Amino acid sequence: MQLERQPRLVDGQLPIFVFPTELVYFADDPSSHKQVLTLYNPYEFSLRFKVLCTSPKRYSVVDSEGTVRPGCCIDIVIRHKEISESNYGRRDRFRLNIYEQGRRQAIGRKDISAILLPNAREDSDELETASHSTDPGNVLFTTVARPRTSPGATVVLLAVVCIVALMLPTQGEKQSHIPEYLHLTVNQKLIAAYVLGLVTMVILRT
Repeated sequence: MQLERQPRLVDGQLPIFVFPTELVYFADDPSSHKQVLTLYNPYEFSLRFKVLCTSPKRYSVVDSEGTVRPGCCIDIVIRHKEISESNYGRRDRFRLNIYEQGRRQAIGRKDISAILLPNAREDSDELETASHSTDPGNVLFTTVARPRTSPGATVVLLAVVCIVALMLPTQGEKQSHIPEYLHLTVNQKLIAAYVLGLVTMVILRT
């Protein structure tokens, strides 16, 4: 009898490979305010993931949903937005739900804790006793909003250039007050239209 090569996709029980298993933020170290979760897919099928959190307003996740191809990994950037003394020692939890393509029911899940410490020298064990976290058995996970970002100046400038190029006359057109060297070919205008389409997609995604 041929052995099964792939694990059985039992709801909520597929092993999840993610590193690290705890996110530690330090208030006095701005470089630590952004942490990275690495999700690895060792299986022979693609996986969809979704990041949930018990305190979504305190964090932003660049890609809270996505797909990991077989044998690949993806980095999930999680930024702490409320670095304040009132949140020192507070433990929050992230839940990483994994789905098979085309299915809505999670086939695996992994919980990752997150804590904010005053500084790297602080004893985390002492802060844990003063933690404001809720009972792990009675928490509500909600979707973390994707941060809104404004398009960069280069993207906007490129869009303006493409629009101007499309407004210029085409070579061969007469009765134009614009100098001949500013008349573009049809191919040049097609390229400008193509680039403008790409730039527009980038702007709409930000």
